[in-house]
Amino acid sequence: MASPRSTSPWSAASWRKFVAAQQPEWPDAEALKKAEVQLSALPPLVFAGEARRLTSQLAEVANGRAFLLQAGDCAESFADFSADSIRDKLKIILQMAVALTYAAGVPVVKVGRIAGQFAKPRSATTERIGDVDLPSFRGHMVNDEAFDEEARRPDPARLVAAYQQSASTLNLLRAFTKGGFADLSQVHLWNQQFVASSTEGLRYESIAAEIDRALRFMAACGIDLGAEVGLHQVDFWTSHEALILPYEECLTRMDSLSGDWFDCSAHLLWVGDRTRQLDGAHVEFLSGVGNPLGVKIGPTTTPDEAVQLCERLNPTRTPGRLTLITRFGADKIEEHLPPLIRAVVGSGHPVVWACDPMHGNTFTSAGRKTRRFNDILSELRTFFTLHRAAGTWPGGVHVELTGDDVTECLGGAEEIFEGDLGARYTTTCDPRLNARQSLDLAFRVAEFLRV
Repeated sequence: MASPRSTSPWSAASWRKFVAAQQPEWPDAEALKKAEVQLSALPPLVFAGEARRLTSQLAEVANGRAFLLQAGDCAESFADFSADSIRDKLKIILQMAVALTYAAGVPVVKVGRIAGQFAKPRSATTERIGDVDLPSFRGHMVNDEAFDEEARRPDPARLVAAYQQSASTLNLLRAFTKGGFADLSQVHLWNQQFVASSTEGLRYESIAAEIDRALRFMAACGIDLGAEVGLHQVDFWTSHEALILPYEECLTRMDSLSGDWFDCSAHLLWVGDRTRQLDGAHVEFLSGVGNPLGVKIGPTTTPDEAVQLCERLNPTRTPGRLTLITRFGADKIEEHLPPLIRAVVGSGHPVVWACDPMHGNTFTSAGRKTRRFNDILSELRTFFTLHRAAGTWPGGVHVELTGDDVTECLGGAEEIFEGDLGARYTTTCDPRLNARQSLDLAFRVAEFLRV
């Protein structure tokens, strides 16, 4: 299949010539244009140099020398926005990274689903309750989850609100990760109150104590720990699904140093399993930006399609440019992943292989979407086993989580049962692992990495 771009040059707006799936039906074209003009005049949220640095780090993952941890909310909320909530998400991701690095002995590239993850694809354009049909909730970038006509009407002003909240979130993340909060000497302080006394928290505290002893030993040996920047700061990158294309177009800017185009809404963008059509608008748009990219691939992805996506999104075969995020489900991964590995490896494309063990394992219980921790773990275990058998590097994990003590996913070391789901079920879309389940998962993944 020839690239659709072979007959016309790429621009930030060239996606408009292609079929764009999963776009809201904006009722007011003038209001949308006004929001686009406003967004186009605002400063970039991230910079081209940062995106290039992330590509370099992901190249280490592609080459089997590092591991990718991509984690965060299913969908960020305008309502749940505070310094505490941002800090607590960062805390659990830092804890997971420490557990992975210490136990498995590999550097961890930390990428958050944060500062832009405000939109979600939907399986249906409308939702029915009783005899009322309304547009589906598509994330706070588009509309609101309340089931009434006004709340569900797509509002372009929300695009600007999403930018503003993303900017505030990024400012705080940069302060936390570069201003001392992420200092390795602070590892004990990352343990949230409701995690600290749990089995996972106690195991984490043991690692924190070992790190303390190692730091004291280094200082006693005369090593100037104050000069070691890597002990006091961390690189923390942002990512989201590049779903609402007018928003992404408006934040795409030319890099003054290289002349290349970058989507400055996030460091890494991904295209979802519902929008990865080779001749679709999303693939067309992402094919022209210089950011590192991800593609979600599920059971309907054929080996030929996977290779063509690699060709379309990384024709120069640059290591670190493309991450394939597999999302099959625990009962389907063994059938579908090996043919994709063989095809991509045979094509010579240097991809990062990451596992999303969440989306393929979702089901409904008592009217609420949920996932079983054991199914999540099973898919991850099979992911590692199959890559080991193929001689490829199982390079990362992509999970939906929160730092809050929610009851949205079943199981874990401290069992959540179906009857517990209603206790603290706060997600606006898909169910997330809570902090204890997330840390438990990190220790399990570290064990898989050591094998």
